[in-house]
Amino acid sequence: MRDRHRWSLFVLALLAAVAGPLSRPIAAQESVADRVAGILRTTPLIDGHNDLPWEIRGTAGGDVAAYDLRGSVPGHTDLARLAAGGVGGQFWSIYVSCDAVADGPARVQLEQIDIAKQIIRRYPDAFGAAFSASDIEREFARGRIASLLGMEGGHVIENSLGALRAYHGAGARYMTLTHGCNTDWADSATDTPRHGGLTAFGREVVLEMNRLGMLVDLSHTSPATMHDVLDVAEAPVIYSHSSARALTDHPRNVPDDVLRRLPENGGVVMVTFVPGFVSEAVRTWDGPTAEAPRALLTDVADHIDHIRRVAGVEHVGIGGDFDGISTVVEGLEDVSTYPALFEELARRGWTDDELRALIGGNVLRVMRDAEAAARRAQRTREASVATIEELDGEGPIGSGGVR
Repeated sequence: MRDRHRWSLFVLALLAAVAGPLSRPIAAQESVADRVAGILRTTPLIDGHNDLPWEIRGTAGGDVAAYDLRGSVPGHTDLARLAAGGVGGQFWSIYVSCDAVADGPARVQLEQIDIAKQIIRRYPDAFGAAFSASDIEREFARGRIASLLGMEGGHVIENSLGALRAYHGAGARYMTLTHGCNTDWADSATDTPRHGGLTAFGREVVLEMNRLGMLVDLSHTSPATMHDVLDVAEAPVIYSHSSARALTDHPRNVPDDVLRRLPENGGVVMVTFVPGFVSEAVRTWDGPTAEAPRALLTDVADHIDHIRRVAGVEHVGIGGDFDGISTVVEGLEDVSTYPALFEELARRGWTDDELRALIGGNVLRVMRDAEAAARRAQRTREASVATIEELDGEGPIGSGGVR
């Protein structure tokens, strides 16, 4: 009887040993999700670009009350999905189309700032206004999404450093130097080059932004503009929503020769989820003659991995561009889906510390460095009163600062 009992125990032990490895993938998958959830509880996920204010302008005529984030909305962003996605900090985009230049973009710019501020005030339990790295950490500790403003397109300053300072005073903490059009002082990625990068006035814009502590955003700029900014910048730059050009040859993406300069500057590329920027198949699709390809979550992860390899893990972040895109990446359909991306990276071998850097640590470091650079600059120089006529030797072509 004892021998039979010992034999039964041996068989049970053998079965357990065989079954153990079979059960591990499920346990590992659960542990990856738990790992990511734990990181998101302690590290603010800071997204560099969300176009909710423009979505409200287009869908609800700018009526923030009518576009109720507590319920179901047509876009990619609402309170429930932000919570599910673990979002801890968000740069809300203050976007003004290049088409608005003919009438003067200042009115539209101020209206968009007003919409963004109404969003923050309307949901005080969910959002808290933030202007600095310490503000982000404070709001995150309070359980609110730290809400910052990012201007998209330097055409809105209408060649005026005074206007730049006024927008900073209104709360903007980054400015994308160009959008789809050149300005009088910088070349865009998607317009015919006019300046070969930055003009002298463009360099003054960058230095004044550094003096203010306003992040210089190089998304939408040409490679020549990127290099010129890196030559003169006194603070780290950001790309609020761009990806890697080596993987997807779109002019909105960042070439490797620029990525290799980021460690010296300290800047961060916040990888975007625009399908045509992360999938070469989507970018080159020729329309109705073939079935439309889909960009996948793994494509986005590939871009993050590439930037990590070329620039370093300290120089990559997240900038989804939700509510600014008409199609989405499969697996990253709205703001609730960020954890799935981080779980994919964890399965690829990213450590907890590396994920924390990607999720928000890198952006917090960039903001602190930019704030320190501003304090140094303010000790040695006053607000610039330079004009484009003085520095570039000619007046603007056209209205609103676009040639």
